Amino acid sequence: EVAPTSQRYPVRRLPFGRVTPADVACLERLVPGGVVTDPEELRPFNVDWLRSVRGCSKLLLKPQTAAEVSQVLRYCSERNLAVNPQGGNTGLVGGSVPVFDEIILSTVLMNRIISFDSVSGILVCQAGCILEKLNEYLEERGFIMPLDLGAKGSCHIGGNVATNAGGLRLLRYGSLRGTVLGLEVVLADGTVLDCLASLRKDNTGYDLKQLFIGSEGTLGVITAVSILCPQKPKAVNLAFLGCQNFSHVLETFTTCRAMLGEILSAYEFMDEKCMELVEKHLKLSNPVRGSPFYVLIETSGSNSTHDEEKLNSFLEHAMTSGLVTDGTVATDDKKIKARTWLIGLPLVFVHQTLWSLRERITEALTHDGCVYKYDVSLPVGKLYDLVTDMRARLGQSAKNVVGYGHLGDGNLHLNITAEAYSHSLLDAIEPFVYEWTARYKGSISAEHGLGFKKKQYIQYSKSNEAVFLMQRFKAMLDPKGILNPYKTLPSSS
Repeated sequence: EVAPTSQRYPVRRLPFGRVTPADVACLERLVPGGVVTDPEELRPFNVDWLRSVRGCSKLLLKPQTAAEVSQVLRYCSERNLAVNPQGGNTGLVGGSVPVFDEIILSTVLMNRIISFDSVSGILVCQAGCILEKLNEYLEERGFIMPLDLGAKGSCHIGGNVATNAGGLRLLRYGSLRGTVLGLEVVLADGTVLDCLASLRKDNTGYDLKQLFIGSEGTLGVITAVSILCPQKPKAVNLAFLGCQNFSHVLETFTTCRAMLGEILSAYEFMDEKCMELVEKHLKLSNPVRGSPFYVLIETSGSNSTHDEEKLNSFLEHAMTSGLVTDGTVATDDKKIKARTWLIGLPLVFVHQTLWSLRERITEALTHDGCVYKYDVSLPVGKLYDLVTDMRARLGQSAKNVVGYGHLGDGNLHLNITAEAYSHSLLDAIEPFVYEWTARYKGSISAEHGLGFKKKQYIQYSKSNEAVFLMQRFKAMLDPKGILNPYKTLPSSS
């Protein structure tokens, strides 16, 4: 039996058990009211957000507690039934949906906030809490989540942690490996591992939670998270600027980091092709036109006057030195202020609109045809060279080749669109994109993970010794291999 999801690397079903009516009856007793077998209701859980991979699971479980997850996994381990943990199903590498008929274990009903300490800023919540809802809860109390993603309206915090999601705030607040203080995880045999610490300093033995951050559901099911949340900034400013070449984008970042210092919270870049697609497919208006590159700069601080002075000083320097040719800025107070340079036209752009130009690029690309997505990290000086080389390599065989991402983190999102899926086009892209990335000591996955689509390419970023050690961890924590099989690690055969 060959996986229907794989057009390039056929995967054969491993000898797991198959769900029987007796299994369904037993699981209904373990998860009362949380068992779904209706094919129509199962359909969206079997297909990923990009609609590029799909499974054929016939059983969806919606537990509400770690105890229920524990009972489910203990039963599945005894019966040798494969399980696919799933959060908001917003992943981009096929890691969140079944490959064959794995039981889908969704955290959608595990959405309770357990506690929040307004002195320490430590939030403890279940894994199924939606990122945007958590941020709204925290904002009412003067705090924010340390991560922000375009998929925040539907992604789950447990899935964010399981994939070590990066996003738009990483430059300021760091990765989840630093802000997650503790986890509650259920292992493959049903053991509940309680590492749900609410301490910033705990130096007792191995830091076990790090094993599960970024493990993509292959080592255990995250059921609760303890996370350190920063205070909500009192003053937020945005600048959307145009640059004539990528070297100016890099120099603007260097200048920006030096002049804005501690208040710099985001530095995003996108090329003109990205803006064309956002305008064409989503009807969003670009306030700064005619530039080959654009940067979105955010500052976050506690004193609006101080922050605006620093930003204005930076912008004046960037304009007079020729690094920036045009731009607009918005300040996040009751009176939204905006200015433009050079063109001399009054313009008002609120924060949400400016951020939409960056956050909705992925959405715009899905309207442009079949999308081949790559998420790599590289030395910042080489970041855009990959886009240029890929355009030259593909020529007219691709519809669009675009580049955007988190320049402050060295994270490039390379996207290629075509009218329809093509084996020959994919052959021209892969493994060239991974070889190119490895040549410059980059990572083939900066923040999306490996999932199903990219597990066989892990050797471009990790040594054989490292992969072997990962496989040993997997064998120790999940000896039957029932947790999210066919994902993250390469097939041993």
